[in-house]
Amino acid sequence: MLAIRISVDIGKTAVLSQGPMKKIFWLAVFVIWTSDLWAQSSFYQGKTVTVVAAASAGSLYDLYARLVAHYRQTHSRESQLHRPKHARAGSIIGANYIYNVVKPDGLSIGAVQPSIYFNQIQKQAEVKYDWVKFTWIGSTDKSDYLLYMRADLPYKSLADVRRAREPLKCGSTGAGTSGSYMPKLLEETLGTKFTVVAGYQGGGEIDLAVERGELHCRALTIQAYHSREPYHTWRKTGFARILMQTGKTRDPRLPDVPTIYELMNEHKTPEAERRLLPW
Repeated sequence: MLAIRISVDIGKTAVLSQGPMKKIFWLAVFVIWTSDLWAQSSFYQGKTVTVVAAASAGSLYDLYARLVAHYRQTHSRESQLHRPKHARAGSIIGANYIYNVVKPDGLSIGAVQPSIYFNQIQKQAEVKYDWVKFTWIGSTDKSDYLLYMRADLPYKSLADVRRAREPLKCGSTGAGTSGSYMPKLLEETLGTKFTVVAGYQGGGEIDLAVERGELHCRALTIQAYHSREPYHTWRKTGFARILMQTGKTRDPRLPDVPTIYELMNEHKTPEAERRLLPW
């Protein structure tokens, strides 16, 4: 389970990302934001805190960054939202910007997608940051994942996907994101067939591609699917069908959608493959 994390510069620039940090987040919120400690600090007097949004406009991570910037403006001193040029590629460009360009002066926090540590582990050439040198202090959300598919396709379950004659196409912004590794995880654990089409600028572009029929499916967080358009409209019109969720128990918002654990039991997934799940 992953959650957005908020960090403040301690020797390096601060970053927003995801991780199982809920308790730390509430402690940070209590100590830093709901108290007057920051407001009383002479260090911040007359200075601007910059929130770096390393995500495409309209994505959930962009909305989180805007929420932080708005809260700072409303309840503390001035803040501003900054988006690095071409902030896409699963937040890699944004993370590079935060790590190498933004001054490590304690006046900047950022929002990046959590899974980009996979890109560093894979030693991809475009990675110019060191994940462990970002400092984390809290969490704003935690959520499991789901896989949606166009409802007008003849695939009502992942068992149907497994029997598909051709691999179905799921969209992704790049390697290391949930849109990339989740379909691959399902292939390993459930024997499904997917082709990951990477290179989209953001989640909104992937959703548009699904609407155009360019793609069949996408993996993302359950929270994102219940937080913004086009998903509100999709749920009303029945445009998409949810085939899987990753929690150990079913989310109350998806009571009819099987968990990956249920599906692995049904598929008789070997123990070695079950260990691939990070939850």
